[in-house]
Parts: sequence; structure tokens; C-alpha cells
Amino acid sequence: MEEKVEKQTLLVALGGNALIRKGEQGTVEQQFKNLSVPIRQIARLSQVYKIIITHGNGPQVGNLLLQQEGCDAVPKLPLEILVAQTQGQIGYMIESTLDNQLMDLGIHYTPLVSLISYVVVDENDPAFSDPSKPIGPVYRRKKDAPSGYPIKKTAKGYRRVVVSPKPVTIVEKREIKKLIDQNFIVICCGGGGIPVIREGRAFFGVDAVIDKDLASAKLAEEVGVDIFLIATDVPGVALNYGKADQQFLRSMALKEAEQYLREGQFPSGSMGPKIEAAMQFVSHSGKRAVITSIEEIQPAVEGKAGSEIRR
Repeated sequence: MEEKVEKQTLLVALGGNALIRKGEQGTVEQQFKNLSVPIRQIARLSQVYKIIITHGNGPQVGNLLLQQEGCDAVPKLPLEILVAQTQGQIGYMIESTLDNQLMDLGIHYTPLVSLISYVVVDENDPAFSDPSKPIGPVYRRKKDAPSGYPIKKTAKGYRRVVVSPKPVTIVEKREIKKLIDQNFIVICCGGGGIPVIREGRAFFGVDAVIDKDLASAKLAEEVGVDIFLIATDVPGVALNYGKADQQFLRSMALKEAEQYLREGQFPSGSMGPKIEAAMQFVSHSGKRAVITSIEEIQPAVEGKAGSEIRR
């Protein structure tokens, strides 16, 4: 009798560009079409791995902020509520797309769940006095960006920035672990999770957005993920990105990544948090972390694409 091999756990952190690509309006039709590219690959990988999917919400939560500004007939909502809204919105889109892709593969039942997720942050985090997380559309000129939040220049252009404290722990980590152990595909920590501060046994939401890659790395640590993959809009990690001598790296040791980060190779508004998240996961777990493009998720898991960070 053959011994049953336990599946490894793969966490795929999808960037906001998985739904809205550069230059698009972000219609529902465009978002569903864009999602089919990564989700088709994840559906195939689910036959080999236990799957956790996390996702960004930068364009979507920024759009909700813009919609609020355009209407004074209803009360304005704080960021914590907007993050919760995008968790439901994007979770639904990912789950329904995944269900369709699984059926196309002839898999007519796989348990799926989208989980509203809280992430604890430290009320004394210095980030509360230094907004740094880009959200919403990219603007070519600073004066084109709407008022209401600070504006900073990022690698892609001018964007609104909001407070972004570091994640301390994922509140639902035990529930997520139980679900993946029961072979559920779990969609969680959307937009980095809803930021909350713990007071005794209670939690209180705060006006902030957590970086989804750092929250995903924390979750990967806490539930014992084997492969942590960050899917974005570039093939991998590059030195001198956007310059004539740009060089994509297939792999980096932790010490190399730390050095390049100190040298400013990975800006805080783009690749920086992804590198930090991958380094955090590898240093705590000793397992695989990969940064790759939305189009090459499956080849990256197989070791044929992307940039791998190793000890």
C-alpha cells in the first residue's frame, strides 16, 4: 500500500495589478479578465499544493476613497472599513474565478473560503507619524493628485500615501491553519488585512493600510507555509531597474538582498516591501520565497522563473 504524501502549502500573494493593469479604467469586466491569468495557474497548482491566496487592494481602496470624495450625500467611511469592503469585493472575484477555472480542469468540487481578516498592529509603531503606503491611481504630476492625503513620488509616479504600520500577528491564523489542513483553498489578508490594535481581549480598528506582502509573510510564518510567492507586474527582482544596465536576478542570498536594500536598489514604494517580506519569511523559516510576474506563477513555483531569495 502506497504511503500518502502530504501536500506542501503554497501562499500566493497577488498584487493589485492582478485585477487592474496599468492604463486600464478598472471596470469589473477588465478585473475578471485579468484575474483569469493568475487564477488559472493557481487552479492547476492546487492539485499539487495546499493553497492560500492573499491579495493587494491599492487601486481598489484608492478608488473607494475617490468615490467618497465625489459624494457628500452619505457619511464618509474610515480606511479600516474601506479595507474590509475590498476584502469582500476582491475575495468574491477571486473565489468565483477560481471556481470556474477548477471546473474547466474537470475538478467539480474543491472547498473554497474567503475570510475577512484582522491584523494586529502596534499603536506605538512610528509609521503612524509618517504616511508611506501608496494607494489609488498614479499621477504624472503632483498637482493632478486629489487633496485629502499626503502625496509622494514613487517609482511609478505621484500617488497618495497613507499610514502603514508593520503587522504584528494575524488574528485568524489558527482558523486559517485548520482550514488549509482540511484542504480548503483560503483567500485571506486582503489588502494586508484590517488593521486593529489590541486592548485587553478587544480589538479596535485604526485608520491605516498594512502592506499586503509584509502581512502575507507574517501569515506564512504563523501557519507554516512551505513556499511563499509574491506575484507582481515585473518578471522578478532587478538591479538598476529601469536603467540601461538593468539586470534581473534569478536568485539572491539573504546577505545580498540586505546589501542591495541598503544601497537603495529596491525603493520603498515598489520592490522594497516585497524584498523585506521575502527576507522576513526566509530568515524565520529557512524555506522558499519567490518574486515573479503574474504571468509566471506556475513556472516560478517549479523553479523556472522569477527571483528566489535564499539563506
